[in-house]
Amino acid sequence: MADADQPKKRTFRKFTFRGVDLDALLDMSTDELVDMLTARARRRFQRGLKRKPLALIKKLRKAKKDVPAGEKPEPVRTHLRNMIVVPEMIGSV
Repeated sequence: MADADQPKKRTFRKFTFRGVDLDALLDMSTDELVDMLTARARRRFQRGLKRKPLALIKKLRKAKKDVPAGEKPEPVRTHLRNMIVVPEMIGSV
């Protein structure tokens, strides 16, 4: 009966990208990460990120920094549909 009173713990899926887990991806330099991406994403990074994608990354970093540890940051609104998802955007909890 004691088990019925406590809610079941949720297990979250471990995020991996091409066999590398999220912690290792976060520790990688940008050059190491770019080597793992597909050709289109590599080309985009080599040509440099423009103003809007860099502004989005700045907003994301600021939102993560302003939150105490273990809390979820406020969502960052954007219209950048063609932004490449980088590891620092994932796993904000």
